[in-house]
Amino acid sequence: MFYLDFEEKLEKLESEKKSLLKASEESDIDISVKIKSIEEKEKTELDKIYSNLSPWQIVKVARHPQRPKTKDYVQNVFDNFTSLYGDRLYSEDNAIISGMAFLDENPVLVLGTEKGHDMKSRIKHNFGMAKPEGYRKSQRIMKLASKLNIPLICFIDTSGAYPGKDAEERGQAEAIAQSMKVALNCEAPCISVIIGEGGSGGAIALATSDKVLMLSNSIYSVISPEGCSSILWKSSDYAETASNSLKITAKDCLNLKIIDEIIEEPIGGAHRNHDVICRDLKKSLLENLNELKKIDLTSLLNQRNNRYLNYLP
Repeated sequence: MFYLDFEEKLEKLESEKKSLLKASEESDIDISVKIKSIEEKEKTELDKIYSNLSPWQIVKVARHPQRPKTKDYVQNVFDNFTSLYGDRLYSEDNAIISGMAFLDENPVLVLGTEKGHDMKSRIKHNFGMAKPEGYRKSQRIMKLASKLNIPLICFIDTSGAYPGKDAEERGQAEAIAQSMKVALNCEAPCISVIIGEGGSGGAIALATSDKVLMLSNSIYSVISPEGCSSILWKSSDYAETASNSLKITAKDCLNLKIIDEIIEEPIGGAHRNHDVICRDLKKSLLENLNELKKIDLTSLLNQRNNRYLNYLP
């Protein structure tokens, strides 16, 4: 387990428990009572920490290296996922995965930014930062959803679109804007879920949906706290201060009517229990999908366009 800086007590308790278990293997000492005591302390400390996280601490949880990624949800929430590749214009972008799948008995199309779990996979997926070909692939999937009238489900976990020179040369801003336009006119129910970081236009390109959900320890913002700090104070040292003002947490976004629902994570974050968060996410997706299916297409499109083109908090 990778422990964050504010989980120091938990790390010490876990270390103590491992030492006891190791000692018990070398002797016949009964340590069950001590182990139970430590586990109770761990639970109490976990509840104490995660019941009162600051925005900056939530940022750290959202970026936790062991947090479930898009591929984890695809594997555990859907059945028979079949990947679809390429934008049919330039290239494939591994920062965004896409494909067809089943959500229980419902056929769906799936899009999602993928960060990767280790250095090799993070490099392959460009740390979840999509290039224009990634957003143009997304547009292709959105149009396919319209053509087949199949619901579209998007997963968002990105610090933002890739800001490199090559991406700008191929029209990064246009690709993001066009993705939003295509999403607004997608003739199928659309649901987006922010599962980690929802950074800037790179996130909203996949979040122009009928329903936008957030995991409770995820973030959604026009800029990262470090980026905001660098602009305002010419240094990233004030990122924590910036995070307190950006209104980036799920609760903030729900209060501002930017999102529709918060999916509560297990105590200690989604990374501590992948099975539970996958189960709860699937339940929420099914409930929201069933609700959207009851709305006729004309009303669905009108509601979506009014939501984003006439936004009032």
